[in-house]
Amino acid sequence: MTTDFVDRVRNRLAGDRRQADPVAVATAVRAEAGGALSHEAVLVAARQARDEFVGAGPLAPLLDDPTTTDVLVTGPDEVWTDGPEGLTRTEVRFPDEEAVRRLAQRLALAAGRRLDDAQPYVDGWLPGSRVRVHAVLPPVAANGTCLSLRVLRPATHDLATLHELGAFDASGAKLLQSVVARRLAFLVTGGTGAGKTTLLAALLGAVDPAERIVCVEDAGELRPRHPQFVSLVARPPNVEGAGAVGLPELVRQALRMRPDRLVVGEVRGAEVGALLSALNTGHEGGACTVHANSPAEVPARIEALAALGGLGREAVHSQLVAAIRVVLHMRREPGGRRRLAEAGVLRAEHGRVRVVPVWRAGRWTIDRHLFTTSGAIAC
Repeated sequence: MTTDFVDRVRNRLAGDRRQADPVAVATAVRAEAGGALSHEAVLVAARQARDEFVGAGPLAPLLDDPTTTDVLVTGPDEVWTDGPEGLTRTEVRFPDEEAVRRLAQRLALAAGRRLDDAQPYVDGWLPGSRVRVHAVLPPVAANGTCLSLRVLRPATHDLATLHELGAFDASGAKLLQSVVARRLAFLVTGGTGAGKTTLLAALLGAVDPAERIVCVEDAGELRPRHPQFVSLVARPPNVEGAGAVGLPELVRQALRMRPDRLVVGEVRGAEVGALLSALNTGHEGGACTVHANSPAEVPARIEALAALGGLGREAVHSQLVAAIRVVLHMRREPGGRRRLAEAGVLRAEHGRVRVVPVWRAGRWTIDRHLFTTSGAIAC
């Protein structure tokens, strides 16, 4: 099916002011074909045309795969997926670079964003789905339009399931249970796709059912099995750039909702200041995730994020050591398995905070009794 034919079908649908549902697309294809196509060819052409007009087009089957976490397009014949087995090249092909660009622009429009030569990159959420779309157009993308779709799967595993999947051993299970039972505030760290949100959801599911959890997120990714879980989700700005509700504001709103535990799905900006302040005002057992390559990098990472909200170094370190007790670090291994690699506690020395390892790869680096009886020996 040629680009010219697709354009004619598109113009016919626009002229009829009809939604691009399967019947409308098939009718437009048959009308434009003028009887030159067989019934089977019309069906094929209608399917290809609908891929151009609706949803994620030829990428839709990849997104529907429950094991897919990312779909990455770096060229008309370069479509990859990420999942349990790592990056895998698919058989999906686009006719040309223009087809990739059209899909990227259509998805951007669906996300309420603008994508053109004046605004050559976009980041947003597709409506009615759990798919985050990011696209970059040439010449910023030197080799052609780049399209990245991230699929957020609901994090619903409990600790027992993660134990069975090999995310941690028996000693790690006892460590995590102790963190929850003693209401220790904790951070879950790791890289992209390391399993941070999955572990956080499992830990929240182990919280006493009588406790009320109020959670703030960019997207509603956390779904722990807990009867008192309240979710607040940030709202991006509309096409005019108005109407945004960010995480810092939601943290302030969450504090007015009588939380026993305050949770931020992922801290990535100024909201870290509001979170640290909240955890220093009697809200024990709070939690969040943060991108970090290792527990040792957490203080510097938090310091950098807090600076975005105008919080100085001294204030950050003094609040951090009082607010957070434990750091749990997740790592994704080459084979794709995600596991708890390290746990550490925060300790203040000469006005600066550092993370001291207490458990690593199934072995305690201190006496376990000290950890479970001393409030995580934070200071």
